[in-house]
Parts: sequence; structure tokens; C-alpha cells
Amino acid sequence: MSDRRRTPRPTKRHPWLRPAGANRADATPRPAPGPPRGEPAAAADGTPSEADERSVVDAAVYRDGRRVGTPVSLAATYRRLREETGAMAWIGLYRPSEAELLSLAEEFDLHKLAIEDAMEAHQRPKLERYGETLFVVLRAARYLDAPEEVDFGELHVFVGPDFVITVRHGAAPDLSAVRARMESTPELLALGPEAVLYAILDAVVDGYAPVVSGVQNDIDEIETEVFRGDPEVSRRIYELSREMVEFQRATRPLVGMLHGLMAGFDKYGTDEELQRYLRDVADHVTHTSERVDGFRSALSDILAVNATLVTQQQNAEMRALAEAGFEQNEEVKKISAWAAILFAPTLVGTIYGMNFTHMPELDWVWGYPFAILLMAVVCVSLYVIFKRRGWL
Repeated sequence: MSDRRRTPRPTKRHPWLRPAGANRADATPRPAPGPPRGEPAAAADGTPSEADERSVVDAAVYRDGRRVGTPVSLAATYRRLREETGAMAWIGLYRPSEAELLSLAEEFDLHKLAIEDAMEAHQRPKLERYGETLFVVLRAARYLDAPEEVDFGELHVFVGPDFVITVRHGAAPDLSAVRARMESTPELLALGPEAVLYAILDAVVDGYAPVVSGVQNDIDEIETEVFRGDPEVSRRIYELSREMVEFQRATRPLVGMLHGLMAGFDKYGTDEELQRYLRDVADHVTHTSERVDGFRSALSDILAVNATLVTQQQNAEMRALAEAGFEQNEEVKKISAWAAILFAPTLVGTIYGMNFTHMPELDWVWGYPFAILLMAVVCVSLYVIFKRRGWL
């Protein structure tokens, strides 16, 4: 196993990082790692292992801001970095295996707690220092137009004196665009791993802008649906409110993280250009965090207004049903009253229409006038009674 010795860049200290030697003396060589546990070693010609092909999105070695090597595996990246004096490795991984993370930990002296976090994912945004290495957890977001949803991704970044390792656990952010941007500006990439960290932070924060615009459009549509009485709007408000809770968890910690980085500008001698860039990113994060807070407040107000409108609509419907029931009851009373009035002459006429031979009063001269008078008296009496009771 060959010894590994690296010559530090003579013109640049690494801001945000503790001075070299905090955990490892500069003169202490790093041993070259053996094959990662649980997977075969890469071939001597640099052929990638099966695990590397699965999760290594891109691996490159840079010197003075320019790519000098594109290894095809982790083992080849380690070898090329040892061979290049004053170089930096940028390794991009997507949902790596445990063996790959352990290999990286052995090669770059990554803390086991940070490796555990990278394996588990589902971490809150944070920034932690482990000796010479920074461990940064970011929550990226993107707006999906078709389902009108916010999709969140998780990104872990290890930043050391001569390496940057990114571990993605979601589709966002698009780090290939970040790498292309940095490679197109070698003077910025030449500032080292801290410049790469800035570019990643900037990409994550810039990715929030389309989300903010999409959410604003959703809220405008929801307001229209609320006053239009859409019955499905309550569900949409609830789902968007949950997404805003997640969005708030992604953006709010970034404000403190960036202010922590800015607080170390003087201590670690951060390049002035990077200072300006980071202040700009911090301003954008603060603005986004304030917008998200405003969205949550607006959604709470909209939900309250919607509840009030729904209650008013329900009261109006109940009042309409009550009025309809009252009117129906009035009609029933009128029908019942007239049925009773018409029943009286029908009863008298039915009795006198039976035509029995020995029926009393059948041969009476005043029988017919008496029957008519009886019908009239009964009908008038019933009419007067029902009229006084308000049935007619």
C-alpha cells in the first residue's frame, strides 16, 4: 500500500475550514484505501465497478479551475487525486450504497456521524464542522406543473481541503448544470472547494424561485375557487398548506447557516468575491423565507374565509329548506281544509243517494231542500272555522 502525500495549494487558504492539521498532521500521509467493503475493487486500468456505475453521476479532478481528469470510478478518482499536486476532486453521487460511502469515509477521513446521516437521508438542513471537513445538508425543491405540487429533494455535501462530495437523494437540484457553470468560469472554480459549495448553495436557492411563483399562482387560483364556492377547494388548501410547512423547513434553517458562514469570513480569510456571492445568496434565502411565511399566513386566512363562506352557504341552504318546508305545510293545510269542506256534502249526498224504500224522510216534501241546506250549512261552518285558524 503506497503512501499518499499531497502538496497544499500555496496561494489560498480554505475559508470556512479549520486550519489544516486540526485532525491530521500535514506531514502524515494518507494511506491508499483498499477496495470498498461489500464490492469488488476497480480494475487496474480504471474500469468502474458495478456499484460505481450505478451511483457515480460524475467524478472529476480539477487543477487551477480546469478539469484535468475524469475518472470512471471512485478508486480511479482517488488515484488521480493523489497523482495531481494542488488538485481538487469533485465527486457527484446519486443514492450511493453503504459500501461506497464507507470507501469515501476511509479515503477522505469523513466523520462516521456524517456518513450515518448521508446513509439515512431525511435530515433537516444543517451545517456541521468535523475537523477539516464541512458537512452540509440542503433541501432542494422544484415545482411540478402538471400535478401542481412541490417536490422536495435532499442533498448532502462534504467539503474538505481538496475535495467536494455531493450525495443526492432526490431529483433536485440539477448539479450537472452547476458543474457546467463552474467549469465555464475557471477563475471561480480555481478558488477551490468553497467556491463549489457557493455554487451549490446558489443553485438550491435559485431553484426556490420557480416554486415561489408556482405557489403564488396556486394561491391566486384558490382565492378564486373559494369565492366561487368550489367544494374541492378545502382539500387543495390543506395539501398546499402541508407543502408550505415542508418548504418552510427547507428554507428557514438556510438563513442561519449562511449567516454562520458569513460570520467566519474574517476568521478564515474568505475571498472577497465569494463573500459578495454568499451575501447575495443569503439575501435571496431571506426573501424566500419571508415569502413562504407569508404564504402560510395567507393560506390560514383563506382557510378561515372558506370555512366562513361554507358555514354561510350551509345556513342559507338550511333556511331555504325550512322555508320550503313551511310553504309545503301551508299547501297541505289548504288541501286538507278543502278536502274536509267537500267531504261534508259528499257524505250527505251519499246517504240520500242510497234509495232504500223505507228510508226515513225519503217521501218528505222538504227532504231535498233540507239536504241542500244541510250541505251548505256544514260547508260554510267548516270554511269559517278553517279561515279563522289560517288554513285558508
